[in-house]
Amino acid sequence: MSRVPSVPSFKSPWLLQGGHRQTLAGVWTPQRFPVDTARQHRVPLEDGDQVVLHEDVPTSWQTGDRVALLVHGLAGSHASPYMRRIAARLNGRGVRTFRLDQRTCGAGLTIARRAYHCGRSDDVRTVLWRLAEWCPRSPLALLGFSMGGNIALKMAGEDPDRNPPALESVFAACPPIELHRCVRHLQRGIGRIYDQYFARLLREHVRLWQQANPEAPTITFQRPPRSIEEFDDVFTAPLGGFASAVDYYQKSSAAQFVPSIQTPTLIIAAEDDPMVDPRPMQELPHSPAVSVHLAEGGGHMGFVSQGQPDPDGWWLDWRAVEWVTHFQLSHSDSQGLPKTVVHPDPAMMVSRVST
Repeated sequence: MSRVPSVPSFKSPWLLQGGHRQTLAGVWTPQRFPVDTARQHRVPLEDGDQVVLHEDVPTSWQTGDRVALLVHGLAGSHASPYMRRIAARLNGRGVRTFRLDQRTCGAGLTIARRAYHCGRSDDVRTVLWRLAEWCPRSPLALLGFSMGGNIALKMAGEDPDRNPPALESVFAACPPIELHRCVRHLQRGIGRIYDQYFARLLREHVRLWQQANPEAPTITFQRPPRSIEEFDDVFTAPLGGFASAVDYYQKSSAAQFVPSIQTPTLIIAAEDDPMVDPRPMQELPHSPAVSVHLAEGGGHMGFVSQGQPDPDGWWLDWRAVEWVTHFQLSHSDSQGLPKTVVHPDPAMMVSRVST
């Protein structure tokens, strides 16, 4: 393995200093994207459900080149701006990317029979094994953002022997690795604004899921949940097989599994994150495979910087790209493998989409 790249300091523009400004800038900074021409694939899961992947293949990609799986955060999808930006940047470095729509999210809204949550590490592991089949000899990178970062870390450490041998690296941005502490963090001060905002998003998501999918569970809230913890107590926990929200948080938090991670892993978070308590990252026991970088600023999934020395101001994007691509590729040309793209089983493919 090549040496771990150093992480440059994050420098916020003067007008965007502070966690709240950075968080909002990450969402509201104008961004332009071309028409999304990704190829869709459905991946069956062990419980009979399905998730959807969105694949982009660089024209230069060949057998043995790197593949990356991107996992979105709460209320996100394959179309979340950070997912599209980072996938495009990886494509520009020759990395074949698959953006995951977790259960009920994005293109999965009409097909999923069970809901996504912070503990769905088995779903990600199943997808990685499928990618290892589709892309033989290719090293796999796993990137998770916010809630997706918790899922990625949980998967990497809970039972490393079950992970595909091709898994080369893990990248987690702003992961809520102690879920109960995270929701309590949101229940204090100005964090309540985020808490109530996401509770509304989650209630609306359930309503849309039930409208779009006749197989979605029927649930009626006696009183609309006004916080994430209330939502998890009446919806996420019972539907996910947990005794309560607290039970769900305890079993799904990645912090307990991070010390067992064997795959080279980089965690990036901000000290001023208004949504995710950064202290659990500081308290992680030493692990030879895991590096943690706590930036002084950046907010939650913001990290809008001054630009230099990066090509633009999306500081987090370039850290993800650097981490994924710094490992030395070991092509298998000597084994006579064709330099062609191996496409998944056509039976699992869905028509191209535009979003």
